[in-house]
Amino acid sequence: MHAFFRSSLLSWASTHLRPMPWKGERDPYKIWLSEIMLQQTRVEQGLPYYEKFVAAYPAIADLARAPEDELLKLWEGLGYYSRARNLHFTAKYIANELGGRFPDNYASIRALKGVGDYTAAAIASFAYDLPHAVLDGNVYRVLARFFGIDTPTDTPAAKKAFTSLANTVLDHTQPGVFNQAMMDFGATVCTPKQPGCKTCPMQTQCVAWQTGKVNELPIKSKVLVKKERFFCYAVFNAGPDVFVRKRAEKDIWRGLFEFPALEGLTLSDLPDGNEALTQWLKEQFFPVGDAPDFSVAQVSKPYRQTLTHRQVTAVFIEINLPAVLPEKIGTLAPFAGTLRLPRTDLKKNIAVPRLIDWYLQDKAGTLSLF
Repeated sequence: MHAFFRSSLLSWASTHLRPMPWKGERDPYKIWLSEIMLQQTRVEQGLPYYEKFVAAYPAIADLARAPEDELLKLWEGLGYYSRARNLHFTAKYIANELGGRFPDNYASIRALKGVGDYTAAAIASFAYDLPHAVLDGNVYRVLARFFGIDTPTDTPAAKKAFTSLANTVLDHTQPGVFNQAMMDFGATVCTPKQPGCKTCPMQTQCVAWQTGKVNELPIKSKVLVKKERFFCYAVFNAGPDVFVRKRAEKDIWRGLFEFPALEGLTLSDLPDGNEALTQWLKEQFFPVGDAPDFSVAQVSKPYRQTLTHRQVTAVFIEINLPAVLPEKIGTLAPFAGTLRLPRTDLKKNIAVPRLIDWYLQDKAGTLSLF
């Protein structure tokens, strides 16, 4: 059964090429870059980012020298920004501590910050032809269906069992080719929904197909409950300028720029009516008597983004301040640590979370109407 699986998969792969710029790549830096970018990201979304990064940072030394703000701006829109920060940290470590040489064995690759078992196996097999099987969602699904494995894949026991099985079926003479074939097969044939079973070359020995369990496998034991999080952003406009700050907390979006925000609320906490909302904002942001003159121009629609473990909602309250502000403005709570920037610079020069990017895209062409 193992031999049939191996030969059928490689035969399929030989006539079903899935062209991507990193396929056949032997440079571990570029393989690492592509694998990190494709974590929790569709190929179609990650591809243009990969091409931009390779153009901007053709070698690991270039990435190591890049300013963090520049790197995050290039990453903007790809999400899961800890990946970008880990890339930067690891690039500097390799450049400064390893003499610019990317590690060439599985254990050393796995020890790099931000590199897990799957990424280490991918780099080891693609760059160095080392016999380490990759194990991602595609591989779990293909193996669970073909071999009829009903052990929940999100358990420690399953990871151990599937890792052993993946390494058993791995073609040790061409591990990189085999690993790529496994991922491509799971992404294009043995898909989560509406898999191509009727034309599958493994159909005759696939346990899930033979027993009618294709739609039941693989099994997960846990249902992910997403936590809800709400941001109320105050877009303080002073003439042509707006106030932003860099998010420093060890939290989502660290290192990105945002407007002053209120958290720990819900959408229903916002008062109805302009007058009530203005008074509420004064109470939320300013000590008694210190609020500058301002008026609420508009409240945006809710913007929602689904992350792996969170459902994030944000609204943007556009607030007009006088163009000339008192000197003490920088000492007031919402403006402490902020930068005053031209609104037209927001999309050009700073990296922002995707929710803010969506808001700015909607405002494009009407920024003067804030």
